[in-house]
Amino acid sequence: MELEVAGIELRGFHGVLEEERRQGQRFLFDIRLVVAEPAEDAVEAAVDYREIVAAVRDVSDAHAYRLLETLAVAVADELKRRFAAERVRVRVRKPDVRLDVEHVAATAER
Repeated sequence: MELEVAGIELRGFHGVLEEERRQGQRFLFDIRLVVAEPAEDAVEAAVDYREIVAAVRDVSDAHAYRLLETLAVAVADELKRRFAAERVRVRVRKPDVRLDVEHVAATAER
């Protein structure tokens, strides 16, 4: 069973520039998990989407990462561990980057 939670928006203090790490900025997370199908039609038997969002927030809040790449890997590792996922894909987007682009992103798969 594949689950998707897209566009988790968090304020984080990640980045190479000191200003980014001091002031913080928006980060968008797109998550895909491959997990076992629930045995019954009850949230207790499934992965709760709220817990996915909480796990992403926990990782983002626990450490100030310099690179999107290392942030994406840390989130992927935690999701795989926390939810016993067969596969995980985490895409982290930085929409307010100071370049003439829509966003920059990094993707980690486990």
